[in-house]
Amino acid sequence: MLRKAFLPPIADLLAFEAAARHTSISRAAEELHLTQSAVSRQIRQLEAQLGMAVFHRVRQRVVLTDAGRVYAADVRAVLQQLAAATQKTMAWSDGGGLLNLAVLPTFGTRWLIPRLADFAALHPDVTVNIAARSEPFDFAQEPLDAAIHFGAPLWAGAVCEYLMHEQVVPLCSPAYRQRLGIAQVQGVARAVLLQQTTRPTQWADWFEQVGTDGQHGQNALRGPRYEQFAMIAQAAVSGLGAALLPRFLVEAEIASGALVQLFPQALQSSDAYYLVYPESRAEAPLVRAFRDWIRGAAGQEKDR
Repeated sequence: MLRKAFLPPIADLLAFEAAARHTSISRAAEELHLTQSAVSRQIRQLEAQLGMAVFHRVRQRVVLTDAGRVYAADVRAVLQQLAAATQKTMAWSDGGGLLNLAVLPTFGTRWLIPRLADFAALHPDVTVNIAARSEPFDFAQEPLDAAIHFGAPLWAGAVCEYLMHEQVVPLCSPAYRQRLGIAQVQGVARAVLLQQTTRPTQWADWFEQVGTDGQHGQNALRGPRYEQFAMIAQAAVSGLGAALLPRFLVEAEIASGALVQLFPQALQSSDAYYLVYPESRAEAPLVRAFRDWIRGAAGQEKDR
């Protein structure tokens, strides 16, 4: 239960947070469109409820006490969460529902979002919010209904629904290939190898798979690193090097000729894409609807 004694008026918290951020009562008053006396009164009320001072008054400035500094960080986080929750609720479609998803950034931008119109056509009253997440997280600590995960089907307290594997292929710009004269697999050794931060051994794995790992050694681990596939794709298009990319994420660049596949050998991995959702949400109608739709969409991808 929430005890009222531990819940200060939000106006007092807003005044405190603004004064803490500006280290100034007057600037906080300007931001909140209040008088300085009103802001000072709200802070005094908060200090009375806390039973301690949150500021030292130093001439025309206010300086947080040690306790005030800790409290200000917590209050700011809570106010941000409250604002986000309110915004999400305001986005709720009348008579529909709200589905909050966490997706891998490039997967979301290049695969999921271009297909969401199909889901919207089936469920026109559902609002889908998308957040970017690259690593597993605790659903109990995040206001999210489901996530797209790449890796092994392991996620504490969650169900992992298989979607698809990926074909990771070597690519570069046509000009880069011509400049380096890459005609055989061994020629890739002359290229700058663009590395994916979360898959640091990917090039080494590819060379091993095609049977040339002994000729490359540590070179397979060298090269500039990028956090997202979208960054690597753009770097490859810009002629910065050769990249290993999931083919389905760069189909547009391949179709346009901005990227060319160097060799047919694709990196095979036991990892795959999964739809993940907490066990407690397994029977939620919106989660089930999205699960059925995305599994169908992923199945179409596999059949291509």
